[in-house]
Amino acid sequence: MFVGCVIGIAVALTSLGAGAIGAACLALLYPELEPAEIAGSDIAHAVPLTAVAAAGHFWLGTIDFELLIALLAGGVPGIVLGSFGSRRIPVRALRMMLVATMAVAGVKLLA
Repeated sequence: MFVGCVIGIAVALTSLGAGAIGAACLALLYPELEPAEIAGSDIAHAVPLTAVAAAGHFWLGTIDFELLIALLAGGVPGIVLGSFGSRRIPVRALRMMLVATMAVAGVKLLA
């Protein structure tokens, strides 16, 4: 619960991206999970978390709706394609993609 709370605060304050942080935490806490299970669990956590953060920003009036539509136009199809692809890509390749994504996110957070 503590990790989820920290991710929630980080997303609401900085929009760091629940996906990268959540995936890294899930991979560390549950190393026996397959990459597709980590991604699916992470998305299931990130969607409601992002919805709550978005509601707060809507209430504050800090949403750029043109940008939101552009992000959704690319993000939603990407999630659908990635979800279907995660079961068709070999586990080893998917692990390498997950590690690379987490490494890039970590470097960006440090910079």
